[in-house]
Amino acid sequence: MADQDIKFTEDELKSLSELQSSYQQKQLQFGQLRVQKLLLQQQFDSIESSEAQLEVDYIGTQETERKLVKELNGKYGPGNLEPSTGIFTPTAKVATEETA
Repeated sequence: MADQDIKFTEDELKSLSELQSSYQQKQLQFGQLRVQKLLLQQQFDSIESSEAQLEVDYIGTQETERKLVKELNGKYGPGNLEPSTGIFTPTAKVATEETA
């Protein structure tokens, strides 16, 4: 009996075909997910690069601020500036023992 070919039923063939189709569908979905993941990683890398550049720019802005404050303190002395009016109020100098 082992030498005889066996023919699967229509239901069995249909089940095997559906199983094969299911595997193909899952493989396609895995591929689509991988492409989506790759695109998201590229976006994330771009955001990280922009963030790093912005951090460098921010540090540069802080350095510019320090230089300007130093320059203005050298020119006008210590004090307070009201940015909305542009009025600078010098800080009252405290008398030291040498000047008293």
